[in-house]
Amino acid sequence: MFGCLVAGRLVQTDAAQVSSGKFVFSLPDYESVRHVVVFMLGSVPFPAGSGGAVYFSFPDPVSGGAGWQLLGFITNDKPSAIFRISGLAAGEGGAHPFGCSSSSASSSNSAVAQVGVSVEALDQLAQQVPVSGAAVSTADSFMQFAQKTLDSLYNFASSFAVTQAQMTPNPSETFIPSSCILKWYENFRRRMSQNPNFWKT
Repeated sequence: MFGCLVAGRLVQTDAAQVSSGKFVFSLPDYESVRHVVVFMLGSVPFPAGSGGAVYFSFPDPVSGGAGWQLLGFITNDKPSAIFRISGLAAGEGGAHPFGCSSSSASSSNSAVAQVGVSVEALDQLAQQVPVSGAAVSTADSFMQFAQKTLDSLYNFASSFAVTQAQMTPNPSETFIPSSCILKWYENFRRRMSQNPNFWKT
């Protein structure tokens, strides 16, 4: 029903079903993995009113257990998603949602993490909050880029700021109020929230 993909590796479709509606992929050598794609194979849809909560777990060879962090969701309407795992912290997360303490792969190899998919009701999925930093959003990336660009521009321009009393008349110099930069950014952010791709036209 599900597939898991890491760039540069073969697609995994061999999820182990650990209990009813609970599936787990082994992710070897996870230290080199930045993003994980989880997707539906298209052969079997979710039951009506259901979707899949996607989790990630670092191996914990000391305790033998694992803390699971919610990455996000997939549904029949959104059958695939990209998640960033490189920024997640080991040792965080909640109880195991898959009905077992650990997989044989993770307990025998400390370099193997796990990606889990739990089939749950859509109204339950809507109440859950994914871990911060796991979602990969193009719109958010554009907004962050715009914010960093403005910060850099504003800080650079502000380093040359002088009061009107300090200004020396210079007919060849053009002065721009710093409020213009702030107004530009507010307009840019508003337009991006309406259409993240507006700048391509």
